[in-house]
Amino acid sequence: MQTDVRVPKSSSDGQGLPRPIQDLIGRRLNEIVPFPGDVAADSRLGQVLVRLRSALCAAQADGQVPDPFRTDLIAAVPRLRRYAFSQCQNAAEADDLVQTTLLRAWENRARFEPGTRLIAWLFTILRNTFLNQRKRLRREVEDVDGAFAATLRLEPEQEHRVGLIELQAALNGLTAEHRETLLLVMVDGLLYDEAAVVLGCQTGTVKSRVSRARERLAKAMGAA
Repeated sequence: MQTDVRVPKSSSDGQGLPRPIQDLIGRRLNEIVPFPGDVAADSRLGQVLVRLRSALCAAQADGQVPDPFRTDLIAAVPRLRRYAFSQCQNAAEADDLVQTTLLRAWENRARFEPGTRLIAWLFTILRNTFLNQRKRLRREVEDVDGAFAATLRLEPEQEHRVGLIELQAALNGLTAEHRETLLLVMVDGLLYDEAAVVLGCQTGTVKSRVSRARERLAKAMGAA
């Protein structure tokens, strides 16, 4: 299930690469970082979605939540699942993480600030939940063993398969923080300041990480 995302317009913000090359990198990244399949209706997440849709409709009818909140929350599920999977590299755990994120978003719906992008708020909830779980379990967050590479998918019949393999290798060679920042901006479509909130860092740090990561990928693609 594909969802359109936007790449920040950064051709004039000092990030180095021309806009066409940035767009090319964004398109290629979307090819190798896929969305998960549809949610099974009989799965735990599927059952939660049924109940959540019903609760959102009732809340919207009573004026408790605006209609955009209801529609945007459900529409965010594919992006949340992809982001969750990139964090934990396990489909079942990722869906549990999305389930927790949706429930916490529902419980804290009054805290959402109208006028801000819901997806950035949801990503912040998801990432904080993931990090807290890892902290409690005393497990490493860093992808030091290359597990992330196993989550990437390449289609053998694609004519530019070699280019995608090279891009995948370059992506896998980035540090975990550079890779996550790059994907939040170039694949998930967060603006720099939104990604900074999700990651708990300065906007300038996000710009620097994205710029360095993008330069490495452009070199791997022979575009720089």
